[in-house]
Amino acid sequence: MTDPIADMLTRIRNAVHSKHTRVDMPASKLKAEIARILQDEGYIHGFKLVEEPSVPGGPAKPVIRVFLKYGPRGERVISGIERISRPGRRVYFGRDDVPRVLGGLGTSILTTSRGVMSGREAARAGVGGEVLCNVW
Repeated sequence: MTDPIADMLTRIRNAVHSKHTRVDMPASKLKAEIARILQDEGYIHGFKLVEEPSVPGGPAKPVIRVFLKYGPRGERVISGIERISRPGRRVYFGRDDVPRVLGGLGTSILTTSRGVMSGREAARAGVGGEVLCNVW
């Protein structure tokens, strides 16, 4: 797989459109940090790391289980999610140019020298970095 972050975002996007309650994906530290920010910003109920065997009786592989969130009448909390920086085209912003998504209604997720954080946190901390994705 060339871009595991795009795979994660696509799994979440597809699960939200299909009204699933949860979605599983292969685990990594960066994916766990992205899920943490989605949880902190209120886009998902939560996530947990579980060990699931890929083949019955085989070795267990770490999996991130993301619990999706919907409104009181079943409306989607995540209406859009897109990958910005990708392996073929990296996108960086300085501390003064951190983008706002939908005029502040959405969230951008950045990886900075201080770790993975939302666009608001990065602007507050005065750091820039690579924009991984936008969520609204």
